[in-house]
Amino acid sequence: MTIFHGFNISASSLTSQRLRMDVISANMANAETTRGTMVNGEWQPYRRKMVVMQPNEKQSFAPFLNKAMSGDQVGAGVKVSGIIDDRTPFKLVYNPEHPDANDQGYVQMPNVDPLREMVDLMSATRSYEANVTTLNASKNMLLKALEIGR
Repeated sequence: MTIFHGFNISASSLTSQRLRMDVISANMANAETTRGTMVNGEWQPYRRKMVVMQPNEKQSFAPFLNKAMSGDQVGAGVKVSGIIDDRTPFKLVYNPEHPDANDQGYVQMPNVDPLREMVDLMSATRSYEANVTTLNASKNMLLKALEIGR
């Protein structure tokens, strides 16, 4: 375990949560976008994106516990394994005057729920803040350790 191991773990989480906040912001910005992507020559509404995170090390619980009990390095942070599309169906809204309305007057709207996005944004923000606090605590411990030598 290096002296900067805690910094590396916090930094990986800060980077992942920042990307998560960026994706949520993109979802909110496109909540009314009816022409998000072209599929087979036809416009499809914007489809909500989600960030998938995973541990940097894939382990079962037993090896993780054994490492922790022996005093070895435990954990290596998180990483983003991908950004996936939410496959929930689009919302249908009746608006016959809209240029993207079908023959019955319904418009396919994105599957973005602003309330759900705000809850996800609050969760990502809290995780980011917690990791900043952890980073600052690690920094303060290292500064105190340096003061011992004075």
